[in-house]
Amino acid sequence: MATTEVERRRGQLAALSIAAVVILIGVPLWWRTTETYRAWLPVSQIEELAKLQLQLSADVEVVFARGTVTPEQQKKVPLTQTQDEEHIVDEDTALRYRYETRYRTATIMEEDALNQPTAAEADLSLHTLSESPCGSLVVYVIPESSSLLPEDVDVYIGQRRTALLRISAQMRVGRTLEQLLAHLEPRVKQVLQVMSFSHTDITAALSDRVRLSPGNKESIADSMRAFKSSPGYEITFSLLNPDPKSHRVHWDIEGAVHTYIQPLLKKLAPLANFSIDSQTLYYAMLGVNPRFDTSRSAYTLNSDSLAHVINPVEARLGSNAASSNPVLNFLLYVPDAHHSPLHINDHKKQEVPSNAFHSPRWGGIMVYNVNDFYGPEAAFPVDININMAKVMGVFLAQLRLLLGVQSSAPPPRFLVAPCSSTGIADWELDRLMWSRSVENIATATTTITSLAQLLDQIGNIVINDNIAQQVSSAVTSLQLAVAELESGNLRFALQYSKEAILASERAFFDPSLLHLLYFPDDQKFAIYIPLFLPMCVPILLSLLKIVSEARQRRREKQAKKD
Repeated sequence: MATTEVERRRGQLAALSIAAVVILIGVPLWWRTTETYRAWLPVSQIEELAKLQLQLSADVEVVFARGTVTPEQQKKVPLTQTQDEEHIVDEDTALRYRYETRYRTATIMEEDALNQPTAAEADLSLHTLSESPCGSLVVYVIPESSSLLPEDVDVYIGQRRTALLRISAQMRVGRTLEQLLAHLEPRVKQVLQVMSFSHTDITAALSDRVRLSPGNKESIADSMRAFKSSPGYEITFSLLNPDPKSHRVHWDIEGAVHTYIQPLLKKLAPLANFSIDSQTLYYAMLGVNPRFDTSRSAYTLNSDSLAHVINPVEARLGSNAASSNPVLNFLLYVPDAHHSPLHINDHKKQEVPSNAFHSPRWGGIMVYNVNDFYGPEAAFPVDININMAKVMGVFLAQLRLLLGVQSSAPPPRFLVAPCSSTGIADWELDRLMWSRSVENIATATTTITSLAQLLDQIGNIVINDNIAQQVSSAVTSLQLAVAELESGNLRFALQYSKEAILASERAFFDPSLLHLLYFPDDQKFAIYIPLFLPMCVPILLSLLKIVSEARQRRREKQAKKD
């Protein structure tokens, strides 16, 4: 009897020990070794960035030339004024523009520069005196008697970050300096919106985050034409020769790129990296049969048929599979002898002067007729040398549009200097940098917020340390970009915004996020039930037996007491 009691007691202790080991050691160890690893993310900072509050600060210096202010007014300068504008774009996005305007009089050297014969020479002389920082402007107020501007022009915008603004003599006579500045303020702001940024441009840059107003058709068209901001672009120049038996075409694409394209890309280097390649395709047709116009004795392509030109040609272009950067295609098409000359007509059936067209976010095509290079008795194939200056002039204009360099019509009585040899003015680069900085910030915040919401909703996704590091890097770069925009440091803001978008996209598209994304619950049961069921059933039965015996003994003791 005693031996049986000892054996039963030993069995109970063994069952309790096994249960204790399983519960206290086995279950925590199993839970720890099978849990999904999720590194810490700065969720609170991401939530703050989700409500985007951007402030763009622009520095403007207004310089009064001799004869624009009275001696009494001159005593009150220099002085500084600050003006703020707030715009609520939507419930999660708000914009504030801060214009800090400093007023002063011109120095002796600046007066000498303003005495140049032409406005272009004055602009160059002023640039050599001092170069304005990126994102800032200098407006020189000149008297009405100045011969720098034509009579029908009040504002001249040069190639740098300077503008000339003419003021009438009546504006300074009998007026205080405050009245004069109040009169100049809207005109200076108009210059600022042309040379720096406008609310329309910044709103268009937020297209990934907010819906554009349908009333602003021009801004929507510009944003849809240009490529989205990217850390790099591939530019491909292709010569299409559908009839090599008739035309032996030669083009100095390497020299033309060095002369016309590289200066522009060098100035655009802060925005992105560019790579250029070229190719010649033989027997490449447009895929659309042109119509013969008897009135002009020429073949024509109407605007409604241009959309069908790209797809057949694009199949022959090839693609750079080693790069994920967007590709800008520029095609020079030399018509065959049986379809020459070939002209492109616009929607009004009028001949396009450049004989070229561009496709939004794809590239441009130019038709180059060569039938005037030889007579009817010429021996084929005919050697044709392409006029690269003519071709590159068209491609350069298309490249500006596709990269977002807007060439909108200036306001009345404004004169904008033509493009220099670099293909882009300093203020045009600043204008593009403002838009790209805001676009990068908006895209990065959208990406990082979407990633945080995805990781919060799906608990199976592994968040390793690399992803957490990329997310933290993106958040830090975003905060720095927003701070630099607020300080008016455009170049640093652009750099930080580029780093933010790169880090956010690396985190969002990291392949490790998909490892356990599609691991359904039924597979978990199929794995764990054969493992735990044989082990847990004996333990549970032993525990139930122990509890039952304990209750039985308690009832027996209670009966004896009674």
